[in-house]
Amino acid sequence: MKIKQVTPICDECEKNIRSIFKKLTDEEVNELTFEKGCAFYKRGDIIYHEGNRPNGSYCISKGIVKLFKTGVEGKDQIIKFAKKGDIIGYRSVLSGELSCTTAKVIEDATICFIPSSTMISFMKNNSDFSLELMQIACTELGVANSFITGIAQKTVRERLAEILIYLKREFGVDDDNVLQISLTREEFANIVGTATESVIRLLSEFKDDKYIELNGRKIKILEEAKLKRLGNVFN
Repeated sequence: MKIKQVTPICDECEKNIRSIFKKLTDEEVNELTFEKGCAFYKRGDIIYHEGNRPNGSYCISKGIVKLFKTGVEGKDQIIKFAKKGDIIGYRSVLSGELSCTTAKVIEDATICFIPSSTMISFMKNNSDFSLELMQIACTELGVANSFITGIAQKTVRERLAEILIYLKREFGVDDDNVLQISLTREEFANIVGTATESVIRLLSEFKDDKYIELNGRKIKILEEAKLKRLGNVFN
């Protein structure tokens, strides 16, 4: 649940290299500042639910959000993680479809809501913004295709190694080479696509093989090259 209102400054936020809104003109940034609504969310808060009809998109100003689908047996499948500068919920707005995922905060976040009418106006009047949004959608589609291929063709062990490399690439590590994202074992299972017990066992094996070190939820990468070879990651 939202606990307080906050207002990130668009003039600063839009200069972030990750933000799609860097393509807006000064006038459009002012419009965005006027039209948006921002709030602080705690870990565990739901931003929107799968199957709901969205009336806007969300820009992550701070924190981490996971997007997931719920299967017929109630098991979650994590599709992606969104972080500072990412925009979520926009595809359903543009397509007029119901939300295909649920968005849940996993690290305390500041998130801005952009009404559908504002997003559509930017797309109609700013070709650079439209092209950037199209490129983001295409990139996400490519990642989704790779994800599906991985689930179908890789073993769970290979998939877990690939996910560790993905998390390092997306969120980085601190000075001690510890991943800058903290996930529960269940969340690891939900992105790998396996049982929690299997992830616990495999992480323990990776530790024994000295690929990683474990300290609760903290994971230190020791042998990135070996994890890449195991996960068939070539870039």
